[in-house]
Amino acid sequence: MYEGIIFLHVVGVLIFVLAHGASNAVAFALRKERNMERARALLMLSPGTFGMMYGGLLLILASGIAGGFMQSWWGQGWIWAALVLFILIIVAMSVYVTPYYGNLRKAAGLPYMEKMKIQPPQQSVSDAELAKMLESPRAVHAALIGWVGLLIILALMMFKPF
Repeated sequence: MYEGIIFLHVVGVLIFVLAHGASNAVAFALRKERNMERARALLMLSPGTFGMMYGGLLLILASGIAGGFMQSWWGQGWIWAALVLFILIIVAMSVYVTPYYGNLRKAAGLPYMEKMKIQPPQQSVSDAELAKMLESPRAVHAALIGWVGLLIILALMMFKPF
């Protein structure tokens, strides 16, 4: 039974990484894009993967918690550190990264999220202003937060150092 839970955990990670990989690729492509119609198309690409991404996150969390109970790991520090880091990454992305891309979509004259609701498109800013917004280093910061965090979680799960 435990092997099945681990399988689901790995499947959740694969789903998440595949879905979020599209958003990651879009984020880096946007930083270099100066054709604003192409930038708008890229901005509309990543929201299409959110359902799959959040499904993967849920599967990771549920299977990780179940596996922790099956192996009685909740008395060990590594699993708590991994869980706290997992939550911190989600919070960091929600607070630091998600609003940035919402503002980009709004500035580009595209539907955007505000207060957990999809808002209709607004008048777009000038192409020059949008291009300046696209130069933000937030894509790099988000990638560092996500990838370094995931690598630390992977190391905690594999080596169980404490």
